[in-house]
Amino acid sequence: MKRTQDSLEKSGADKDTRETYERVNALIAEAYDLLQEVQDSPNPVGRVQWLPIEQVQANDYNPNAVARQEMQLLYTSISEDGYTQPVVAIWDEEEQKAIIVDGYHRYTTMRRYADIHGSTQGYLPVVLIDKPIADRIASTVRHNRARGKHSVQGMGSLVFQMLEAGETDAEICNKLGLEVQELVRLKHITGYSKLFADVEYSEVTLADTQLEEKAKYARENPGEKIPRF
Repeated sequence: MKRTQDSLEKSGADKDTRETYERVNALIAEAYDLLQEVQDSPNPVGRVQWLPIEQVQANDYNPNAVARQEMQLLYTSISEDGYTQPVVAIWDEEEQKAIIVDGYHRYTTMRRYADIHGSTQGYLPVVLIDKPIADRIASTVRHNRARGKHSVQGMGSLVFQMLEAGETDAEICNKLGLEVQELVRLKHITGYSKLFADVEYSEVTLADTQLEEKAKYARENPGEKIPRF
């Protein structure tokens, strides 16, 4: 609990408010421990923590783009119904902040609107998960794609980062729920395929769908080297 207590102490809320949220978080942690006695695997949603928004930070890889009208609707939803879903984040020991995996726009709404901020005294419901960077990115994409929302350019950027981190094509497709042809197009968008156009690779066996996609890519991009899978 020390991490949460430290976060509460760094907030701008008064002492009584901080102590109240501290007690709430302690009770939730106790209930979560009881829950583990009847569940086979941990479910982070069972331990929502209320953190001061100053201790929450956006990530630099979220590909989700939301239109102004949808942002206004989100504000109305939170204003009328309160926060019905927590923000999902990982804890960065170096920054001493919760870095958002999913829920950036819920976080932004509190930062943007004084009435939303005031309704909870600036405390945001957060669920913390513990994952390395490549898996955090994949978690963000899974949350977005499950709702049918992601931008192509943003997805391309994520794929580029995961490839640079050493993830294989198969791992990326599995983690992000991509088809092979989607991955090929995203590589092309980011220019990743051009970076490795002259690199020699050992021969590999390609699946029929990969062969079909390579042929399609060649037709659509005459004169350009076909990216490797």
